[in-house]
Amino acid sequence: MPTARKAIVSIEDTPYYHCISRCVRRAYLCGEDAYTGQSYEHRRAWVEDRILKLGDIFAIDICAYAVMSNHLHLVLCVDIYEANAWSEREVVEHWHQLFNGTDITRKFVKGLALEEYEVVLLSETIAKYRSRLSDISWFMRALNEPIARKANFEDKCSGRFWEGRFKSQALLDEAAVLACMAYVDLNPIRAKMADTVEQSDFTSIQRRIKAVLKGEQPTELLDFVGNETREEPKGLLFHLKDYLQLVDETGRIIYNENRADKRGVISDVAMPILNRLNIPQENWLKLTTEFTRLFKGPVGSLQELDAYCAHLERKRRQGAGNCHRWLDSA
Repeated sequence: MPTARKAIVSIEDTPYYHCISRCVRRAYLCGEDAYTGQSYEHRRAWVEDRILKLGDIFAIDICAYAVMSNHLHLVLCVDIYEANAWSEREVVEHWHQLFNGTDITRKFVKGLALEEYEVVLLSETIAKYRSRLSDISWFMRALNEPIARKANFEDKCSGRFWEGRFKSQALLDEAAVLACMAYVDLNPIRAKMADTVEQSDFTSIQRRIKAVLKGEQPTELLDFVGNETREEPKGLLFHLKDYLQLVDETGRIIYNENRADKRGVISDVAMPILNRLNIPQENWLKLTTEFTRLFKGPVGSLQELDAYCAHLERKRRQGAGNCHRWLDSA
């Protein structure tokens, strides 16, 4: 029986989650169907555009994404502080970018007078919207349902396009977040859809590379803010150039993995992040090529895993062996 989402998400322990949605009935997100010769490549833009739009509407930041032939990967960061800081009008305006709302919320944004009972209902509705706008399940619903409708209309069929439930796993510490992001960004290279990260279309790594060539970071993605001591910085606590260098070199090693004469090593230039997290190269390559095989549930050090399981009152530490083997190398 699938695990209830409330038994997976624990914002108290981590705001970071890896989500995967897969298609059913041999449906395609992109690529070419070998049986019919029909190309579905244009659907990748549908998905990417929707992901980036939702990142601007929800109080959920996009850390990494990759749109593959029959599934997609996301690394999300829930920002409940942002959601709680929104005014009532901001909450309703965000919600109305996706859904029609109610007669009362529409009256509210137009500045029309409300009856006393409508004020009470409005307050309850806004509280519900505020909660949903920082909820991963609602984010994935707002992503998947419109894509399914468009794909079914194009395919002239009805029924499910996605599996009934998306998969999600908590990323409990910096090492887990970094490894999962790299795993997601390197999906096209592992699938032999691209030779380098620059050629990995419809991925967060390509978007970051295009932005950094202009001396910027993409506004649609969660920033890298470095690892200097700051007062509660919002962002990924690594330097962007270090991450790009590390992922690029990792991708080249993966691309050349079948060449016995060129095993490949990560250079000293790309090692600062791994040194900081005390992740050996062997472990790093295993994590970035087999992340979803190694971990079916929460990912992090045993200390973080213990705290997570305690808060959710879990009796069993799923995946504790692999967490210890690959992430507790210190």
